[in-house]
Amino acid sequence: MKSDILKRGIDKTTHRQLLYSLGMSDADMKKPIIGVVNSFNEINPGHKHLNTIAESVKLGVSASGGYPVEIPTIAICDGLTIGHKGMKYPLPSREIIADSIEAMVMAHALDGMVLITNCDKITPGMLMAALRLNIPSIITSGGQMATGCVNGKKVDALHLFDTMGDVQSGRVTEEVLFEQEKLSEGGCGACVELGTAGSMRIMAEVLGLMLPYDSVVPAYLGNRQAFAKNAGERIVSLIKEDIKPLDIITRSSLLNAIAVAMAIGASTNTVLHLLAIAHEGELELSLDDFDTISRKIPRICNFRPGGIYYMEDLYYSGGVPGILKALNETSMIFKQEKNVSEETIEEIIEKAVIKNNKVIASVKSPYDKEGGIAILKGNLAPQGSVVKIGAVDQEMLIFEGPAKVYICEEDAVEAIVKRDIKEGDVIVITNEGPKGGPGMREMLAATAQLTGMGLGKKVALVTDGRFSGGTKGAAIGHVVPEAVDGGPIAIVKNGDRIRIDMKERSLNIVLSDEEIQNRLKTYKRPICTEKGYLKRYVANVSNASLGAVL
Repeated sequence: MKSDILKRGIDKTTHRQLLYSLGMSDADMKKPIIGVVNSFNEINPGHKHLNTIAESVKLGVSASGGYPVEIPTIAICDGLTIGHKGMKYPLPSREIIADSIEAMVMAHALDGMVLITNCDKITPGMLMAALRLNIPSIITSGGQMATGCVNGKKVDALHLFDTMGDVQSGRVTEEVLFEQEKLSEGGCGACVELGTAGSMRIMAEVLGLMLPYDSVVPAYLGNRQAFAKNAGERIVSLIKEDIKPLDIITRSSLLNAIAVAMAIGASTNTVLHLLAIAHEGELELSLDDFDTISRKIPRICNFRPGGIYYMEDLYYSGGVPGILKALNETSMIFKQEKNVSEETIEEIIEKAVIKNNKVIASVKSPYDKEGGIAILKGNLAPQGSVVKIGAVDQEMLIFEGPAKVYICEEDAVEAIVKRDIKEGDVIVITNEGPKGGPGMREMLAATAQLTGMGLGKKVALVTDGRFSGGTKGAAIGHVVPEAVDGGPIAIVKNGDRIRIDMKERSLNIVLSDEEIQNRLKTYKRPICTEKGYLKRYVANVSNASLGAVL
């Protein structure tokens, strides 16, 4: 065992003294020491209840002959960062999560780890740490919160944006909004729609580091605790059998994850995170892989925000194994890839049951013939951009209009509120990429205002920033190169025509190559004024097409 470096030998007497100080017995000294990485805190609703999950994990570890030690990592609530400087921190926090886990595990020579996740950047950060350290690891989650209910209908936080627009337009009073705020809250847990949180938990299961069905078990069910306990039990077996993350996660399992992301209409953030995960494992993956699979995998699920179903509906309809079973008919699933359960994808598919063919449709009768995420390229995005095409209305798939250019999200939101944005416009927000933001902020405040003002199906938005998993509409992000790297998005002017063709996967500014190059010659990169972690982040982060890794 790796932890023997702390426990064996005369020269380790002081180490043993410290371990005895923890309450370890002589019998405990013979057990593997397992890190229970808990991302609990009291400001993130998705993580406030994770101490109960950690207790179940530790119970499972102890029952199976391991010695659990709980260690912390951070967990930012993306929802609470919307529309202010705080949004600069969620994506960079992914690297802090991976680094902090590395530091705690390596410093204390732990034999394995159970990673307790739930929300947006926490899951990819933990997956990155697992591949980087490559010690026996398993992920479990806190599950999604309950949906709210207003006038007998299921609701979520995204419905509040519509009501907010009604208030701003004078159609309803503020009191109506305040009432809905309380009725739509669902208690502790991750967001109920298929945002980044749900998308990345599903990715963890498809990649094989989470037990089958774990990713969609709601926070409010007792089964949530049972899955946590099972994860604690399973990690001890993984250590005994010396099964490590890189024995499970391969290029083929990454391609499986992309296929599922396309089938469910996952958050565009899955593109960033899967690229970063591949980077940690030194596994080949590129934007071209996403584009290729997107054209071949139909969208067979219709989840919020673009659709009508919720994560809890997936739990009751067959879970991720049901999705894999449906996709098995495409011949695009690599069935010999393994799960921490020791089952192969093929074995998981054989036992899977699809209980609702509306929540998990057949590939022969899909919601869309192609995947839910599209990669667009053109003279405005030479190295690519990303759109959640499954959440775009059909009439917006091909769109052309004059640019309205803003150098940050706040300016764009102000313009929307003041009604400076008109039907047919293309909002262009620059200087919001990984370096320019910095931190590649989500533009949910802008897209939410468009929806609230009734412009969600009449205006497009293009940015080198990114979007929330809760975003819907013609919102194109991850434009590479970003503005501060001298990408063409930096030189767009008000009135320039922007042409979007999602069917042909193109994003262009209607200018000659000569005009674009002449404008780029006069572009001056803004000086970074950030301090502390963000300053270091700007100096080291790669572009979005590489996963925004350090």
